[in-house]
Amino acid sequence: MALVGAFIVVLLALPTAVLLAVVLLLPLLLLYRPSAASSSEELCKEPPGPKPLPLVGNLLQLDLQRPYRSLYELSKKYGSVFTVYLGPKKVVVLAGYEAVKAAVVGYERRDFPWIFLCNVTICLTEFAYVCALKNYGLPRCFLEEIILRESDHLEDMFIQHEGNPFDTTDHVNYAVSNVVAAIVYRGRLEYEDPRFKNVMSRVTQMTSFAAIIKANENDARFMKDFLMHLKETLSMARWRGLLDAFLIRQQEELEHTSITPFPKLVPFVGNLFATGTNTSATLRWAFLFMAKYPQIQDQVQEELDRVLGRAYVSMEDRRKLPFTNAVVHETQRMVNIVPMAVPYQACRNGIFKGYVIERGTTVFSLLTSALYDESEWETPHTFNPAHFLNEEGRFIQRRAFVAFSKGETYLLNENLGILELFLFFTSHLQRFRFTAPPGVSEDDLDLTPADGVTSSPPPHQLCAIDRWR
Repeated sequence: MALVGAFIVVLLALPTAVLLAVVLLLPLLLLYRPSAASSSEELCKEPPGPKPLPLVGNLLQLDLQRPYRSLYELSKKYGSVFTVYLGPKKVVVLAGYEAVKAAVVGYERRDFPWIFLCNVTICLTEFAYVCALKNYGLPRCFLEEIILRESDHLEDMFIQHEGNPFDTTDHVNYAVSNVVAAIVYRGRLEYEDPRFKNVMSRVTQMTSFAAIIKANENDARFMKDFLMHLKETLSMARWRGLLDAFLIRQQEELEHTSITPFPKLVPFVGNLFATGTNTSATLRWAFLFMAKYPQIQDQVQEELDRVLGRAYVSMEDRRKLPFTNAVVHETQRMVNIVPMAVPYQACRNGIFKGYVIERGTTVFSLLTSALYDESEWETPHTFNPAHFLNEEGRFIQRRAFVAFSKGETYLLNENLGILELFLFFTSHLQRFRFTAPPGVSEDDLDLTPADGVTSSPPPHQLCAIDRWR
């Protein structure tokens, strides 16, 4: 959700109180352009882009419910590096695999003059995460145990519908969020708990920027109170979860510095739950794809029956389940849950792909363009697991596969997102066959993403037929 927060800040760059000042300064804003810092930069030019309008910039040219789609279409006209104005705020967009890769690799090697927006918060929370995780000792097998235990609860909820149509949204959201809760403080909330339902209801309603702002404010207050309670009841002899590990480490090593103040835990925990939210949407897409493409579901279940039978799945089994692994990866590629990477900001004037990137410019990497790059994928707009299989049917990793935003938060996504998606998906495909409701054909199942800042599946119902009864 770090991208969502940054995007909101950009969109709200014109509060009512300063509109008059902007109008008065508009002629200067339109005429003034900072000069390049060096002679080499003077030989380059600024990235092209659509002509902005006074005050609103290019906002009227963007679908604010699905901004990534509008930016993707603009990239077809203006190329892999182009400029848009969100209000008076200048933003440079990077599109296509090569540009996105160059930005990611350049950041990791410190070759390019930009940093993540809110870089301090992200770095500190990731530093704390790594340190706490190391001391806390969360091996992958422990994470798998948590996920598989919650997967059993989710299966029980599916069974209660007795093969009748139902909306998977709430059940999946509850299950994935409980995994995060177990890691954070070894807690678990029952699916029928009113408090749990209230929180998850707010999450599923965050389809507009205004709703996100309101939810973020409420959740931040709730999270601060919750973290304060954990801190006040902290026991060195009894760790309740990852947050206790962080707090203990903070007391032991960082208590005499101001590097990691307590409030930094709020975005830290927020990142954890945001990862779970993205995983929930991806998992619901996966079930929908299986109902939409029954022949692919047949192949997945044939492989699972042959390799695992009714045994619990493990991440180690991925090597023995190439087709299933390919389906999981193709789901991530196709649904493109997080269409844009965490934004960067230029900390000095620099040159990228022959264009001047001025200091202070916000930079978006458009992951959508890499995942649908026609020069990288054989059938980019078709659900095709063969994208991740070689001629012998073995799984292959594709260089243009950027399902998660690279950078400081990648480790967090890797540990949770991939583990949860693979284990939940395989466990449920072992147990259930997903079909369209009676009277609805596979062709009638809609794959148009719902409006919102992430690419969530549209409202739908599925039948989960128990294969073991």
